Amino acid sequence: MRRYLCPWSKSGVRVFESDVLVLGSGIAGLYTAIKASEYFQVTVLTKKTIKESNTEHAQGGIAVAIDEADSPTQHLQDTLKAGAGLCDPLTVKILVEEGVVCVEELMGMGAQFDYKNGELALTREGAHSQKRILHALGDSTGWEIERALVAKVKSTPEISTFEDRFVIDLLENVHGDIIGALVLNGETGELEGHLANAVVLATGGLGQVYSFTTNPNVATGDGMAVALRAGADLMDMEFVQFHPTALLIPNAPRFLISEAVRGEGAHLINANGSRFMDKIDGKELAARDIVARGIWKEMNESSVYLDFRPIGERRILERFPNIYKTCLKYGVDVLTMPLPVAPAAHYMMGGIATNSYGETSLSQLYAAGECACNGVHGANRLASNSLLDGLVFGARIVKRIRDKFDGKRPCWEEVVSPEDSQCGIEAGTNMSKMSGVSLRKQIQDLMWSQVGILRNEESLKEASRLLAAWEREVLLTPSVDDYETVNMLIIGAAIAKAALDRKESRGGHFRSDYPLRLDLDGWQKHSLQCKEDNYVRYISVSRAD
Repeated sequence: MRRYLCPWSKSGVRVFESDVLVLGSGIAGLYTAIKASEYFQVTVLTKKTIKESNTEHAQGGIAVAIDEADSPTQHLQDTLKAGAGLCDPLTVKILVEEGVVCVEELMGMGAQFDYKNGELALTREGAHSQKRILHALGDSTGWEIERALVAKVKSTPEISTFEDRFVIDLLENVHGDIIGALVLNGETGELEGHLANAVVLATGGLGQVYSFTTNPNVATGDGMAVALRAGADLMDMEFVQFHPTALLIPNAPRFLISEAVRGEGAHLINANGSRFMDKIDGKELAARDIVARGIWKEMNESSVYLDFRPIGERRILERFPNIYKTCLKYGVDVLTMPLPVAPAAHYMMGGIATNSYGETSLSQLYAAGECACNGVHGANRLASNSLLDGLVFGARIVKRIRDKFDGKRPCWEEVVSPEDSQCGIEAGTNMSKMSGVSLRKQIQDLMWSQVGILRNEESLKEASRLLAAWEREVLLTPSVDDYETVNMLIIGAAIAKAALDRKESRGGHFRSDYPLRLDLDGWQKHSLQCKEDNYVRYISVSRAD
C-alpha cells in the first residue's frame, strides 16, 4: 500500500493554518469543533455540505440514563451485553457517565428534544432494559441535532468551515507527527494543505462499501483509509452492523426504519402473518445482530414485513411522521398495511484504533465518532449509543489537546512530500476496463454477497483475492469518485481480512463455518491491522490509556 493516494508537489498546494483541524461535520466533528473553539482557532472541512452526514439520517434518538427509574449502571450493563463480550468496560463507563453532561450541553447549544406532559419524552429500543432514548420531531432526531450544531458552528467566529473539500491524505513531518491534511477543493479542482497542531478525524462510516445500506452517499470509509495509509492502526474491522429493518421496495432507497418502531410495539411478520421472532429471547427487541440474522434466515423462506398497526394510528403519526410520509411516497400506508423490510449495512463498530481520549497510534492524530474505535461498542453497538459516542469522546479529545498544546503551529516546510511521481496506486494491464466508476458497484456487490451478514472461509478468501487484484488494476484519475473507490477497496479488504482471521461468530460477525462464540478459546480480544503487517494482531479487551 502506497503512502499517498496521488502524486503531488509542495509548490502546487495552497496552504491554510489553524490550531485544530477537524475533518467531518457530523455530530462528532461539529461538537468537537465547538468545544475546541473555547480555547483554539478551529477549521472544519467537510466532504459535501456541512449538513450532510450520517448524523442527519439518525432517526431513533440518543441514549442517555436520565430517567429516575434508570441509571448509568443499567445503561452500562445493557451496552456490555449487546457488545457480546468485546466492549471495553472502562470506556463504556465513561460513555454512560459523561454522556449525561454532554447531552445537557447539547441541549444548551439549542437541540430541542420532544417533551410529554412537561418532561422529556423517552422511549425504549432493542436490547435496552429501560426507556432512555431521547428523540426529536418524532423520528428526526439526527436532523434536529445537526441543525442545532450547525447553527452554533456558524455563529462561532473561532470556527472556519470549508465545504466541498475531500481529504486525500494526511500530512506528516520528519518525526512522523501528523500535522495536517492534503485536500482536494471540489469547487476549483485545486489541492490545498491544511496544517494544524492537532488533527481530528470525524469522517463517519463506510456503509457505501455495501450494495444495500442506510448510509448516505458520502459514507465511503475515507477517514479510515487515509489513517491506514498514514500508518495508523485499525481495530475490529470485522464488526459491521447490519440494521435489521430497512425499506425493501423496488427502485426505492434502503431507507432506515428506526429501531424505535419496534420499541413502540411493531411486530416482525412473514408472508403468513406469523411473528417469526417469537421464540427468540427478546423477540423483536433482541440485539440488532440477532434480529438481522433472524430476518435474513426468514427471507430464505418468505418475505418479511414490519407491521406498525399494533402501535396505533395516533401514536404512529405522532412518533414517526417522517417514516410514515416516506413510506407513503413509495406506495405503502403503514397505518393500514405491513411494510416490506430487509437488513442493510448500517454502522461500523470497528475503525481507527483510539484510547478513551481519542488518541490514535500516530502522534497528534485523533479520531471520534463512527470512524473511530475505542472499544465502546464491542462486537455489536447498542441502539442509539452512536450519537452519545460522538459527544463524549469528542469532548475528551479537546481535553487531551489542551493538555498537549504547545502553541507552535507547524509550517509548510516541515511537511514530508512524496519522493517521486510514482506514489499513487499503480494501474495494471487491464486499467482501461477498471475505471473507478465502473468498479464501485463490483466492490459493493462483492462485499454484500461475500463479506455480508453471513460469512465463511471460501467467500472471504475470494473477496480478499478480488479486492487486492482490483486495487492493483484500478485506473486512478484525480477525481473524488475515483479516490472514494480506492478507499472503498482498501477498507473492504481490511474488513475481509479481519473477518477471515476471526474463526468464531460474535456480534455483527457471523461465520457459518464457525458459528459459535468462543470466549474460552481465546477469541475475546480486539483485532488490529496496520499497513506494514500482512497479518492481524490482537490485544486485550480491557486496555489502559
